[in-house]
Amino acid sequence: MGSAQSYTIKGQVIDKNTGLPLVAASVAAQNTTIGTLTDSSGMFSIKLPEGGYTLAVTYTGFEPEYVRVSKQSAGEEVMIPMGSEEKSLDEISVVLDLEVKDGWERYGQFFIENFIGQTNFSKACIIRNPSALHFYSFKKRNVLKVVAKEPIVVDNFALGYVLKFSIDSFTYDYNTRTSLFVGYPLFEEMQGTPEQKNIWAKNRNSIYYGSLLHFMRSLYEKKLQQNGFALKFIFKTPTEEVPVTVKDPYSALRFTSDTDQVVHVSPVQNEVAAIYNRERPEVAYLLLDPTTNKNFQISTFVFDPEQPVSIEKNGYYYPQEDLIINGYLGFKKIGDMLPYDYEPLPSN
Repeated sequence: MGSAQSYTIKGQVIDKNTGLPLVAASVAAQNTTIGTLTDSSGMFSIKLPEGGYTLAVTYTGFEPEYVRVSKQSAGEEVMIPMGSEEKSLDEISVVLDLEVKDGWERYGQFFIENFIGQTNFSKACIIRNPSALHFYSFKKRNVLKVVAKEPIVVDNFALGYVLKFSIDSFTYDYNTRTSLFVGYPLFEEMQGTPEQKNIWAKNRNSIYYGSLLHFMRSLYEKKLQQNGFALKFIFKTPTEEVPVTVKDPYSALRFTSDTDQVVHVSPVQNEVAAIYNRERPEVAYLLLDPTTNKNFQISTFVFDPEQPVSIEKNGYYYPQEDLIINGYLGFKKIGDMLPYDYEPLPSN
């Protein structure tokens, strides 16, 4: 990105029932290292690098609120009313009936592999508070659901981040072997020696290239080919999948940008393969899928044909739940995640 431009979002957090300000409410830009607390009047001010973000507003005893912001939001004060947490007795009794009593013992390792990941860096991650995780088994649907009653704290000793997740839900469908995670972390920089910080900086830089963040920023800047990405459309026949090289990716993706500097893509074919040709897949991925190409990292994106994907300058994209990611980037989980305010090291 290479831009030092930023903007400031100001607002107030209040109790929607009484209208009174909520003091020391947490206001954090999801998937970043940026957060603040409200003052004695419930007011906050948060400075963000150029791009789009979702603000997560949390306060003990209240339902969390999520507000999408961008540079265009900076001109006016954001009012965020919060309501008290309410759970019905029916909801509580259903949850108690379905909860697996020894959930962490039975599903803990499975959860780590599908949430933290199985990459080299994910092996350096530790969940500090696994007791906050509650596991629910839906046997008729063959689905496992995981809910956290408090933010999950993950130490990533390979990248030098502490990640705090408010997990709305994590589900794994055994029928399709796919996982869906709803929730976003706040990143905190670990304290370390100069030597440790140097290692963290190199590790972060190494996983940035070819990452989902790198791909989205490259797409936004119309630099896919320049940055090592090639696209293919996947056409399915009754007997096989046929990849077709996309020569003009921006026309094929129906790439447009608006006056708010937001990019929108809505491919003419909803399944797109992205090939990153400057790195080989990790050994752990080759063990999981021995049939994959060993020279390139290949991922697939399944777009909703009815819903364009919008991308901001910093690589933030939405609606995230409408874009299904499989293949190599689907293999990369929390252990290889970088914040939206991350900038790679300058090239020599």
